[in-house]
Amino acid sequence: MATHPDNLRARLEDRADLLEATRLRYRALRGMLDAFFWKDRVRAHFELLREVAQVQPEVEVALAALKRRATAEGWPHHAAPMKLMAEVERLREAVLHLALKRLPEAERPETLGEALLKLEEVVLEAGPLLGRRTWARAVELLPRNLPELRAACAAAEVFERVFKRPAPEVVLPFSVSEADELRRALPLAESALAALWRRLEHFDTSGRVKEFLERRAPRAPLQVPRSGPELLLHAAFWHGVARARLRALLETRLAPVVPREAEVPELLVWLAVREGAAPGEAREARLEACEAFSDARAGLFELAAELAALSRERPSGAWNEETAWARLWSAAQRARGEEGPDVERLRDALRLFILLRGQEQTPARLFSPARARPPAADVGADVKDLAALVHAARASASRRT
Repeated sequence: MATHPDNLRARLEDRADLLEATRLRYRALRGMLDAFFWKDRVRAHFELLREVAQVQPEVEVALAALKRRATAEGWPHHAAPMKLMAEVERLREAVLHLALKRLPEAERPETLGEALLKLEEVVLEAGPLLGRRTWARAVELLPRNLPELRAACAAAEVFERVFKRPAPEVVLPFSVSEADELRRALPLAESALAALWRRLEHFDTSGRVKEFLERRAPRAPLQVPRSGPELLLHAAFWHGVARARLRALLETRLAPVVPREAEVPELLVWLAVREGAAPGEAREARLEACEAFSDARAGLFELAAELAALSRERPSGAWNEETAWARLWSAAQRARGEEGPDVERLRDALRLFILLRGQEQTPARLFSPARARPPAADVGADVKDLAALVHAARASASRRT
C-alpha cells in the first residue's frame, strides 16, 4: 500500500534532518569550488570541507536505504521527501565533478569524501598567500573538527579537571575512577598531539607555525579556546601539566624505580587502589602484568612501592612488621629474572638499608642517616638476588644493638 505524501516526512525519521543539512552543505561547497579564487574560498572553510567528508558515508547509507524503501512502498515522485533525495543526489554529483576537476588527474579518488580530503591537502600544500600571518596560517592548518584535535581536547578535559584543583600534599590527587580516566586519556593525548604536530610539519614546510605554537604551548590558557590553534595549545598545556605532576607523584612512590612512559598509565589505577583502600587492605593490592610490563617488572614496582612507603612516613594504625617484610620478600621473589638499571638501583637501596640498619620494631624513616650504626660487615655487598637482599635487610633490622 502506498504511503500518503503527508506521512512521508515522518517515515524518514532523522534521515530528513541529515539530508536537509547535507543539501545546505553541498550548495555551499558547490559555490566555493566553482569560484574563480576557489583556493581562497576553500582555505577559509576547511571545517566545512572536513564536515562533509566525515559525514559522507552516513549520507550514502541513508540515500541507499531510503531509495529501497521508496521503491518498495511506492512513494510518489512529486512528494517532498522524494524531491529532497533527488536534489541531494544532483548536488552530490555536481560537488564531486567540481572536486575532481580541481584535483590533479593522477590523484583523483572515486568517492566524494576522499576527493574532499585530497582537495584539502592540495590547498594546504600550495601554501599561504603573500603577507599571510602566522596565526592565520595556523587556523588554516588546524580546523576545529579534526578528529585528532577532538581526541586531544577530550583528554585535556580529564587532565584539567583532575589537576586544576588544589592538590593534597600526602595522598594522591585523584580517585580510583579518575585514575582509570587518566589511564585512558594519557595514551590518547600522546597519539593525538603527535599526529597534530606531524600535520603541522607536513603542510608548513617553513616550520614557522609549529615553532610559534611550541613556544606558546607551555603558557597557561587565559581564555576559553575557540579556534583550532587555541584548542591545540589548551590540550598541549594540560598534557604537559599532567605529565609533570604524575612524574613527581610516581617518583615519591616508586623511587628508585623509574617507570617508562608506556608504563605510567597502567600504574595509576593500582596506586589509587593501593592508597585508597581501608587501613590494612591498601598494601594488599596486586599489580597485574599487562602489555606495558611483565610479571617480573610488576614485582619490581611492588617492591619499590613497599620500600618507598616505609621510608616516607611512620605507618598509621595497626602495623604488623612481619607482614610488611613478607610483602617485601614476596615482591622480590616475583621480580626475579628482571635486570637493568632499575634493579641495580633497588639493590643499592636495600644495601643502604642494611648499612643504616634500623632498631627492632621501629619501622619509621628506614633510611635515616641519624639512625646509622656501622655494621661489623657489609652484609649485602656481594648479594645480587633481591629476595636475598630483603632477607639480609630483615636480619639487619632485627639485630639488637
